[in-house]
Amino acid sequence: MDRRDFLSALAAAPLLSHPSLVDLVRGASRAGTPADMGLQTGVDEAYALVLGTVQDAGFPQVGCYTDRCDQGRALHSRGQGRFVSSLAVVQPAAERFYLVDATPDITRQLDLIALAPFRRRAAQRRPFDGIFLTHAHIGHYLGLALLGNEGLGIRDTPVYCTEAMVDFLSSNQPWQYLAQQGRIVWHPLALDHWHRIDEHLEVQLWKVPHRDEFADTVGFVFRGPSASLLFLPDINSWGAWDRNVSHAVASVDVALLDASFWSLEELPGRSMDDLPHPLIPQTMDALQAVVDRGDARVILTHLNNSNPALDDNGPERREITRRGFEVAREGMRIPL
Repeated sequence: MDRRDFLSALAAAPLLSHPSLVDLVRGASRAGTPADMGLQTGVDEAYALVLGTVQDAGFPQVGCYTDRCDQGRALHSRGQGRFVSSLAVVQPAAERFYLVDATPDITRQLDLIALAPFRRRAAQRRPFDGIFLTHAHIGHYLGLALLGNEGLGIRDTPVYCTEAMVDFLSSNQPWQYLAQQGRIVWHPLALDHWHRIDEHLEVQLWKVPHRDEFADTVGFVFRGPSASLLFLPDINSWGAWDRNVSHAVASVDVALLDASFWSLEELPGRSMDDLPHPLIPQTMDALQAVVDRGDARVILTHLNNSNPALDDNGPERREITRRGFEVAREGMRIPL
């Protein structure tokens, strides 16, 4: 059974309800065989843990009472809620933990890191060895506030981002105050260079075109002991990028990419000019050859509350699966 047939069979199966089982459904690897799927990592192996998969304002979104948003409320009531797009990078053997984007859902998202060493470190107010920030839109950094004086009260935690992002945060409250208190420590990183974070993790920052009202926007390429991962939750369009998207994605093992919208008809009363993102069919068209060749595993994330691909049993999800792509889900583990 090849990878596309395997994913199609999963899509036709009944939806599993437990978050750890959802991981099994969503986690098919490029190889496409059960022994090779990367669905479970070894006890000591590094991995990225998906903490959130939806757009900045969450699912359901504020003031949204559509049927789809009501479905989002039902998921939360069953303990299967979707959270704002985010990752954790976990190194179990070294007991190291990194956060990738600090969202408004951070309280519930940290519950997904169900490891005793992490919870012990949280009790000591040092849960993370570092925090990576992609850009200055609300879903990607507002969670820092809950790590400060009125919340967890973290100490001496590196924040990795661009120089422009540091300039923005350090010039505005309460982020400036977090640094003044010694809760976070700015670590600006240059673009397009490998940066050694620890002996098991390297990162590279790729600048992407986005609505850069306050700072700039990057995607992160994480390289662990066994695999590489591109996390790129926001971009205006693939055509506006100074990289060839198929080449960029084929250079990594796994890519989590912006999938905010399925079609232009999703936002009555709003202009897509205000919220530019590539549409999911455009992304699949651009990367179909990459997926067909097995050059990279492509996982869609950062879905807007209007996106029909949020419906697990809908035709859009079946089309995504048929074409060999995946939709991220909270609790998914990706080996690094």
